[in-house]
Amino acid sequence: MDITADPPSVAALRAADAAVDKLLEGRHVPGVAYGVVLGGELIHVRGIGTLRIGEDAVPGVDSVFRIASMTKSFTAATMLALRDDGLLALDDPVARYVPDLKDLRGPTTDAPTITLRHLLTMTAGLPTDDPWGDRQQGLDLDRFAALLRAGPTFAWTPGLRFEYSNLGYGILGRVITRVAGREYQDVVRERLLEPLGMTATTFEETAVPPARLAHGYLWRDDAYQPEPIDPYGALASMGGIYTSVRDLARWVGGFTDAFPPRDDPDGSHPLRRSSRREMQQVHRAIPTSLQAASPDALTEVETGGYGLGLFIMDDLRVGRIVGHSGGYPGFGSNMRWQPASGLGVIVLTNHRYGPATVLARELMRSLLGADPAIATPRRLAPSSSVLAARAGVERLLAGWDDDLAARLFAMNIELDEPIVRRRAEIERLRTVHGALTPDPDEPEVVLSSLDLEWWMRGERGRVKVGVLLSPEPVPLVQDLSLTSVPEPDAGLTSLATRIVQALSNEASPPDADAIALPLAATVDRPALARVLRVTWARFAPLRLGAAIAAPETGATWRLHGDRGDLTLRLERETATGDLTVVEFQTVAREAPPLAD
Repeated sequence: MDITADPPSVAALRAADAAVDKLLEGRHVPGVAYGVVLGGELIHVRGIGTLRIGEDAVPGVDSVFRIASMTKSFTAATMLALRDDGLLALDDPVARYVPDLKDLRGPTTDAPTITLRHLLTMTAGLPTDDPWGDRQQGLDLDRFAALLRAGPTFAWTPGLRFEYSNLGYGILGRVITRVAGREYQDVVRERLLEPLGMTATTFEETAVPPARLAHGYLWRDDAYQPEPIDPYGALASMGGIYTSVRDLARWVGGFTDAFPPRDDPDGSHPLRRSSRREMQQVHRAIPTSLQAASPDALTEVETGGYGLGLFIMDDLRVGRIVGHSGGYPGFGSNMRWQPASGLGVIVLTNHRYGPATVLARELMRSLLGADPAIATPRRLAPSSSVLAARAGVERLLAGWDDDLAARLFAMNIELDEPIVRRRAEIERLRTVHGALTPDPDEPEVVLSSLDLEWWMRGERGRVKVGVLLSPEPVPLVQDLSLTSVPEPDAGLTSLATRIVQALSNEASPPDADAIALPLAATVDRPALARVLRVTWARFAPLRLGAAIAAPETGATWRLHGDRGDLTLRLERETATGDLTVVEFQTVAREAPPLAD
């Protein structure tokens, strides 16, 4: 398929292709098909290798692979469609719809009744069942019923924590069959696949034209071994779908189209926009993981949780990413997208637990890090109310006006800090700093549509300003914060400059003695030397930013680096001028403030 993106995006797509090639080096993967989705449209597709060993059959946009656990998103969407039609409630007991579970009891006498929500969010207490579940796709329905009547084993009391369960989604397939009165696969086809035009998507291998079908393999004994494929069975609802990049682009596009929330009609999608957004929210947190590529690298943080048939990952570099992987004997797959930009990627492979997740992650990071960016994410935007409040506060900082203050402030302002004291503080700030104007070098920080922070620059230093509006029909300022930061004296600024210059020498680590800082006897010199070396190794080079705090005896500056930001705090003795504190702190790394 030809690239249809604008020319500035072509280079980004080519770079992403190169990243995929590099990751595939040395890996035994017969075939890969992947696509890039933007704004619901498939803008790039690429195939590598072969669909079937021994044949010249390069994967394409309509090649069909088994996607394993990505099926769970279809099962969850079908459940919500039934819920939206009033046919079930997510907090209903599962035994209401699956009589084979009527005698099921939790592992403790005080365990709650297992609900549909428990199963959807992987909190039913069932144990992780990979790879056992991958071998149960074709399980006979009667045998599955007998398994449920015998009672599955629990790892946890229901409702306490996330644990991935294929069995749980197998049970949801039986719920769908019971509620809709038709077999699970028929309900999914009628409610989702046909309305979306996903004509290549099926639960039956025999329904796929042989020329378009990917065969699954395992690399063993220096050769590719074909993997047997289970037929449709009781656990198809956890991993039984076969589909293509083209069809999955429609599926991914439906989820990205759910954002932002808006007033226009729902459109032709068979599932409500609000329900599609509901699937993409964290319903159960997953334990945070920390990892660093090397001792001098910044820690990578992976956090997030499980929604309804989807994983939600919060990436400190690019914000929220939603998606699901699939691993199965013979296949590995992944789909993921950024709701804030509408950018998504799909990767399908025909090797047992193929590296689709690694490839999709690198594709997404490469595209989101492209310059110019292939997709611009929506950022949090201040409301008109908070912008009006900002303008009002800036007028008060220029010259107090009682009538303006009365219109601007909520009733709690006077109770929290009398207006006369607030007026006196603003007059003091004008005396300390002179005339204040917005600092063009500091972007405003939007914490929510009603919560805003920004910096004002004066003739002598700066002031940090924050406003938070009330939830009243006409929002008023319920909190006003003013942080005065006088300009640090020249001597302290000179010392900070010397420290940063030493840290920015990429050729060698800084020598604490060579910097020749006037240190007080109370300073632990060996400890300071270690901190300087570690800071250099992890963050160099650095740039000295503006002061963010300046008490009488010292100052704190922001230090900017390509690998993260720090603060540098210097404190000194008044009598001698010797430094009593030389302290570095990493600035909390937060995901970019992207919009829903």
